[in-house]
Amino acid sequence: MAEAATTPAITDELDETASIAQELIRFDTTNYGEGRANGEREAAEYVEAKLSALGLAPQLFESAPRRASVVARVPGRNPEKPALVLHGHLDVVPADPRNWSVDPFAGEVRDGMLWGRGAVDMKDMDAMMLTALGDILRSGRQPERELVVAFFADEEAGGDYGAHWLVEHHPELFAGATEAISEVGGYSITVGGTRAYLLQTGEKSLLWVRLVATGTAAHGSRLIHDNAVTKLAEAVARIGRAEWPLRLTGTTTELLAAVAGVLGVDPQQVSPDELALATGSASGFITATLRTTSNPTLLEAGYKHNVIPDRAEALVDIRTLPGEEEEVLAAIRELAGEGVEVEIVHRDVGLEASTTGPLVDAVAGAISRHDPGAPVFPYLLSGGTDNKALSRLGIAGYGFAPLRLPEGIDFPAMFHGVDERVPLDALSFGHRVLRDLLLEY
Repeated sequence: MAEAATTPAITDELDETASIAQELIRFDTTNYGEGRANGEREAAEYVEAKLSALGLAPQLFESAPRRASVVARVPGRNPEKPALVLHGHLDVVPADPRNWSVDPFAGEVRDGMLWGRGAVDMKDMDAMMLTALGDILRSGRQPERELVVAFFADEEAGGDYGAHWLVEHHPELFAGATEAISEVGGYSITVGGTRAYLLQTGEKSLLWVRLVATGTAAHGSRLIHDNAVTKLAEAVARIGRAEWPLRLTGTTTELLAAVAGVLGVDPQQVSPDELALATGSASGFITATLRTTSNPTLLEAGYKHNVIPDRAEALVDIRTLPGEEEEVLAAIRELAGEGVEVEIVHRDVGLEASTTGPLVDAVAGAISRHDPGAPVFPYLLSGGTDNKALSRLGIAGYGFAPLRLPEGIDFPAMFHGVDERVPLDALSFGHRVLRDLLLEY
């Protein structure tokens, strides 16, 4: 499909990265979960056209009607090196326009920022990928190693229609790749007045469950002790208020030691929570990596004010530390209590990749070139990415969507939050850093 037929015109005052991010935001690729989504088809066709214009031969895959992903191979200068997967996702979580200051799908520019659903999760990175590749290929150069460039569907619902589907049905697409780079890393934080960057080297396990309580249906005026809503509410409160124990993984231990070093304190004398809070707004992600979290996210029961329903349901988003999945699931079943079933809706692995090695060194070098003296710290992501799917093929995943952010911006709050936005100059910075990394690693 021709690019002009599916996208708004590029805004003259924006650089290419911001313009592409703006156009991608204007595709409403909302993913409601459990198979309900607007679909990524038009956004995928847009990306496909961009890649084709660079002389590549992208392939578009539909796992279900309108659930589209795009994958392309980019030859590298050094065929002796393993391929690198560079991937993003095209879907976004829902946005209620009544709560926003702007239309979440207009891609509005205001106060030096690009606003809209997907501005940071992750149409910004999608745009950086395209412009970094554009800089390289239009200049007649090649990346250092072969790239597998992928734009996946369905990441926001676990990837069953996107990365997981492609890994299962077309693993040959990723042949020869040993590492991957994607989202939720590379952004700057300020610790004790020092700017540093977080490289995501791991992520927590994902466990989405449904609580189902059953009871006796009856008139709302009766005395009914076997009330499904009451049982569900009690289970939700117990699970939502559960205090999970502190546990530091190797990644988190290394991060907190680095933070302590910047602050000039002994990590053995300062609590992990205090060190996490010292990272400022980034603590919104980091504190959640010190322990399991269990957050109720949806309640559903009943159909009339004066009818006691015989069934009530709730969804709970549980993120465990890698390796704790079974232990946590057993605890959740115990907390749910009698009369409440725990159904697994979606489950995926936790990851921890090496925090040292050539890729980590190359990331630090690329950051240093554009922000001299800024250190790079490894961290464990409290959420999850499509790196989980690629790990099934033995591909080690990292999060590196480089953004130099102004001090004080609450970046973690932008993910799935209201008034999601990203600074325009951060997009330009990110595309340059990513370009240099691809040229040299």
